[in-house]
Amino acid sequence: MNPPGLPLRRGDTGAGVRDLHRRLAAAGFTDFGVPEVFDETTERALRAFQAARRLVEDGICGRQTWSALVDAHFRLGDRMLYLRAPMTRGDDIADLQLRLGNLGFDAGWLDGIFGPDTEAAVRDFQHNQGLNADGTVGRATVAALDRLAGRVVGAKTIAEVHQTEALRRNAGVEKRRILLGETGGLPAVVNSLARLLQLDGATVLTLHHPDLSSHARVANSWSGDAYVGVTLAADDFRVAYFETEGFTSNGGRLLAQRCTAKIGRVLDRDLPATGMRLPILRETRMTAVWCRVGPPPMVVERAEALATALHDAVTDWCADPHLR
Repeated sequence: MNPPGLPLRRGDTGAGVRDLHRRLAAAGFTDFGVPEVFDETTERALRAFQAARRLVEDGICGRQTWSALVDAHFRLGDRMLYLRAPMTRGDDIADLQLRLGNLGFDAGWLDGIFGPDTEAAVRDFQHNQGLNADGTVGRATVAALDRLAGRVVGAKTIAEVHQTEALRRNAGVEKRRILLGETGGLPAVVNSLARLLQLDGATVLTLHHPDLSSHARVANSWSGDAYVGVTLAADDFRVAYFETEGFTSNGGRLLAQRCTAKIGRVLDRDLPATGMRLPILRETRMTAVWCRVGPPPMVVERAEALATALHDAVTDWCADPHLR
């Protein structure tokens, strides 16, 4: 649940800031001052948290940072995990998914959400270990995972293997299902990009909505091949793909690299391709990139050229998405 007053930034006071401090402290970031005042020490601690979590380091607690703070509250073994509605989220679940995937059990995408795929992998693991295969992660299951902590089946998780196989099965933009998203301010870019990709034979769905979790839900239900999101930014220009400890979306990394090369020339700047844990990248169970482009006046002026650059990046990636 979000506290009142998001986003929180320097100069804010009150209960929301106190709750922010409490969650920062629980995550191990304790260097701040007055509990109910968001001052420069709070901003410094928040930036450190954002850096550690591979989030945008703006020192502002918006929805994405708050979601990461909530997810950081639990470690594997702190609570019982099982399939429920709404589905449970957290870093402990991401750790569980990573461990299962490294051991060869298919827990699905490393999204930190205890869904049906994760429950099925837990049951398979429990059965393999001679435990009661009830799909509930309690002390016995965590202890079994701890005993096998040093045993890894391969260098990649099952999620990475599946993504690699999917990319190798398909080449070319024809018949690809591609989602394009923006949170406001860039409908012309997204709509122009959609038309170009449709002319190439792709099936395209455009998402114009400020809530990125809504983008992820639609993307997953639509079962797309790739998601490309763009947002206007005043600084920190980059193209991000999903990466967390022990897992990299290699399809996302390659698409991000193609995007940075193409749109960097249009915007006259170098844009890094960066592995991040933004919720839109983590929750979208497919190749996904998130493009922070700017400055805004230049993006508006060069909207058509930007759409063409993104089109060229996507079609290049579709023609050769293979891992290197």
